[in-house]
Amino acid sequence: MSKGKISLIGIGPGAVEHMTQRARDAIKEADTVIGYVTYIQLVADLVEGKEIIKKSMTEEIDRAIAALDRAQLGCKVALISSGDAGVYGMAGPTYEVLFQAGWTPDSDIEVEVVPGASALNTCAALVGAPLTHDFCSISLSDLLTPWPAIARRVDAAGYADFVIALYNPKSGRRTRQIVEAQRLLLRHRKADTPVAIVKSAYRPMQRIEFTTLDKMAECDIGMLSTVIIGNSCTFVREGKMVTPRGYANKYGAGGETHSGEKAGHSLSTGLNGWLKEIAASGESAEVLAGRYGLPAAYLEELLNSSDAAPVDG
Repeated sequence: MSKGKISLIGIGPGAVEHMTQRARDAIKEADTVIGYVTYIQLVADLVEGKEIIKKSMTEEIDRAIAALDRAQLGCKVALISSGDAGVYGMAGPTYEVLFQAGWTPDSDIEVEVVPGASALNTCAALVGAPLTHDFCSISLSDLLTPWPAIARRVDAAGYADFVIALYNPKSGRRTRQIVEAQRLLLRHRKADTPVAIVKSAYRPMQRIEFTTLDKMAECDIGMLSTVIIGNSCTFVREGKMVTPRGYANKYGAGGETHSGEKAGHSLSTGLNGWLKEIAASGESAEVLAGRYGLPAAYLEELLNSSDAAPVDG
């Protein structure tokens, strides 16, 4: 019997031009294609003549088990996800099923993860450049994750000033989660913080809406939407949402460095400069904690370490 294979394939937003060549090739090579009904429809031109196994939205484990069953028979299986299979996709559940069945990389079943553009990337491309600085993604679906865990993550991300992409923000049954996320974020961010809502990116029903954090929950948001919430520096201009990388802190308009800054070196207010500053201040860890919003225990450890005042360079 030939060796079976499971290809965990991210098809991106679904448009052919945004699917990687490897994703297309892996689907063509497969004997069996497994996926949510909508995802199967998005690759209809690639699956003619193959065994098709369609599953509902909540049947992720069933998809993984079906993939394992076919692969054990020696089939090449394409298990498809929209976006990237490893970002809220089928890669995780499939590995869990495989490990539970005793699978190892040396087994008779080969496993390949084929990356694809996640909703983060596709939605960001449509609205400008909101992810140019530090960002995170949080799913608001509490079907598998307890709400207190989700709320802690939203609150922490808001406090830390991350740009935030919200996946699974709202559904027919889950309508309050987006309201609670908004409530948590307004504790840390201005009401006019830019927000972009993208529905069905690169698909026929694509819709883009710009709004602000205080108006976000009033917008048309559903399971096909991704919500991108800016940080304290994000702005919208000429219909484009942009989060500055920070070049203005170091360089002038002509590309010259500001006084005290050097190309290729950390900012004077970077880690080394900051360590020198707090060491020279003579202030207690508790006072510094209030100023910088950092744990006093962390600052106490820094002040007592030999790295408190390093030499830059």
